Amino acid sequence: MPPAKPAIPGGTARKARLSRDLVIAQALELVDAEGLDALTMRRLGQELGRDPMSLYRYAENRAALLDGVSELVLNQLAIHPEDPDWKAQLRHIAHNLREIALRHPNVVPLLVTRPLSTPLGLRPLGTLRPLEQILSLLIRAGFVAADALHVYRAYYGFLYGHILNELQEFVVDPEENEALLRLGLHRLPPKEFPRLRALAPDLAEYDGWAELDQGLTILLSGLEAQLSGQQATPSA
Repeated sequence: MPPAKPAIPGGTARKARLSRDLVIAQALELVDAEGLDALTMRRLGQELGRDPMSLYRYAENRAALLDGVSELVLNQLAIHPEDPDWKAQLRHIAHNLREIALRHPNVVPLLVTRPLSTPLGLRPLGTLRPLEQILSLLIRAGFVAADALHVYRAYYGFLYGHILNELQEFVVDPEENEALLRLGLHRLPPKEFPRLRALAPDLAEYDGWAELDQGLTILLSGLEAQLSGQQATPSA
């Protein structure tokens, strides 16, 4: 019998057929591994084993790749606008988004900053669906449409602020421990920074889940009070 042919890396004798889903999925893998700056048509073509020019059929430029990555990540976010318990749903969405951010920390700056450079109506539909769904959730709960938009902005402002803060704790200095933190804070002038010095143990022990949940409790309690006040006020 003739000798067996050597196995081809990846376990397949030919390359997978290119598709937009495959291209964007590989783009996300590249960003996860090496950051946003690594994502170029040339580099993505190398990762896929294809001529970079062939990728333009699926994404017209790098900006389209970035939009596709944003959509792919946000598609992992589970939102149920029909849920009658709007507070529980907002809490669930927040924790879900935090988990997604921790899985894809290199994508978070893209999610936070890219919408600022694109008019609302020109953004990818996948990045607008969370807004539409949360507005539906809040309006079903009893918020008038304009107030629902204000709530959404406050909610996402808080949520992205928390996520960026936690990622800084996680990415910038993950090896920092309580002893090092205490040493640094204890060098501060006691009369000028008494609160920070006293909080050294709490600052050293950062629990992202608990911090987010506590912040949500404060935010949601305020929103519930606002909604109850609106419902108690008789209409003209």
